[in-house]
Formats: sequence, C-alpha cells, structure tokens
Amino acid sequence: MYLADANIWIEGLLEQERAPETADFFRKAGSSQLAITDFALFSIALLLSRLKRNDVLDSFIADVILGNRVMVLRLNPTHLRLVLPIMRSLGLDFDDAYHYLAAQEFGCTILSYDAHFDKTPLGRKAPGDII
Repeated sequence: MYLADANIWIEGLLEQERAPETADFFRKAGSSQLAITDFALFSIALLLSRLKRNDVLDSFIADVILGNRVMVLRLNPTHLRLVLPIMRSLGLDFDDAYHYLAAQEFGCTILSYDAHFDKTPLGRKAPGDII
C-alpha cells in the first residue's frame, strides 16, 4: 500500500506541474492501493480552503474520501509521543515525522515529492518511480 503525502494530492487537485504524472499513477495503482493520513487530509482541506478552492475540496472529499476509494490512516494519540524522537533522529519536521510514523505503523511505502524522506530508512517513492 502507498501512503500518499499531501503534496502528491495537491499536485493533481491544483493541476500543478506534475499533475499528469500523479493522475497516471492514481489510474494505474488503483484506489485499493492508496492511503492518506488524517493529518494530510486536514492539511489539504486547510490549504484548499485558504485558496478559496472549496469546490475542489468538496469534490475531493466526496470522490476520494467519502467514496471510500482511499483508506484514511489515523495514528492513536499515544503515538504522538513517538513523533518527537523521529523528528530528532531523522531531522524531519512534525508533519513529515507523523507521515513517516504512519507509514511505519501500517507497513506502507511513502509516496511523496518531499526529498526529506530520502534520508530516512523507509525512503520514498515518487509516482514516476512506480509507473
């Protein structure tokens, strides 16, 4: 299973430079192979609402989340204490450490355009690496 970072979703939702690559990946991977953390979901919602792209947010929630096309992974609040040591040992910020811990806990491959994951034991894949 691939744990898609917020930046992967944002590329497609905002039709950014790598949107064709992400769209191709999503088509080929199939939704049963995709997950998102609750943290990434809320980050996407916050960004889209700040950009006044509520139409895009509504479609994303309806199609991807409520349509059960993608698994939403949640860390138990007790896991938050584990995020801090990951931040320190791997040099990640909070959101990347949260994403890393979720990938570790649920046995997922990190899917991200964020090179910070390259220096971690789990590493990362970009959509272009897989398709």
